[in-house]
Amino acid sequence: MTILVTGAAGFIGSHVCQALLDRGDRVVGIDDLNPYYDPALKQARLDRLLPRNGFSFYQGDIAETAAIAAAVKDREITGVVHLAAQAGVRYSLENPRAYVRSNLMGHLEILELCRHLGTVNHLVYASSSSVYGGNEKVPFSESDPVDHPVSLYAVTKKADELMSHAYAHLYGIAQTGLRYFTVYGPWGRPDMAYWIFTKAMLAGEPIKLFNQGEMWRDFTYIDDIVAGTIAALDNPPSAQAGVPHRIYNIGHNQPEHLGHFVDILEDVLGVKAVRQLEPMQPGDVVRTYADITDISRDLGFSPKTSLKEGLSSFADWYRGYFKP
Repeated sequence: MTILVTGAAGFIGSHVCQALLDRGDRVVGIDDLNPYYDPALKQARLDRLLPRNGFSFYQGDIAETAAIAAAVKDREITGVVHLAAQAGVRYSLENPRAYVRSNLMGHLEILELCRHLGTVNHLVYASSSSVYGGNEKVPFSESDPVDHPVSLYAVTKKADELMSHAYAHLYGIAQTGLRYFTVYGPWGRPDMAYWIFTKAMLAGEPIKLFNQGEMWRDFTYIDDIVAGTIAALDNPPSAQAGVPHRIYNIGHNQPEHLGHFVDILEDVLGVKAVRQLEPMQPGDVVRTYADITDISRDLGFSPKTSLKEGLSSFADWYRGYFKP
């Protein structure tokens, strides 16, 4: 198979590319290497992929029709894993147009590509736990209403799900949307709490715990995320059951208190954190908690990595990546 992976130099995207190549698939990657965070990290992820047989890369913006067309020219794409997006809740307060361009226009371009290629058997795309907004019922279930977003980022991800449903209905394009829950691990994103905390703690600087530290997150290790993503890719929804579009939560199914999270990070780093309690941030939510009944039943998804194991792996990678 030849799989198009958007956001191939990103955190999840680069890991998905590695796993697809490991099993013998051909992979076409596209990424614009934008400077939302250090492009050197994106390039370093990409450098691990470029020497591999079966991998080709195109640098371009998925919101541009010509860039997508150039990436897939003369290739028979049978599957798409669409992970490129403008990420981050807080940054959406500063630069909302970036989210509209990348997450809405970019998603539309991928849908149009799949529509016109005619060879794509399945499109798997990244949604987010952020779509649940301020929902208080836990765990979050795919059947819960998601009509009250608390960030523009969440708005764009819910809009992507609606666009995908429409294209599945109109054109029969089999699609699966994955609502990712707080993904972490080696080669991660510098704007995420585990990275920010690690950097500050190793430098002896204070870390900010928002909502006075009363936060819970369903932290999900990257290897588990990749396994679930590829299981989704391999099992497209059938049109026999109606519109060939489905949504799954993909999380650890075990929310962790932020204070406990820091306790574990202190243990694996061997340093104490200076905890600075702060008020709640705009656009943030108190708790995320994934009900994974559907993805476990349909795809056999079963997260295996404990928070301590995952943070230990991240800490080892971080120290190796930034070694003097």
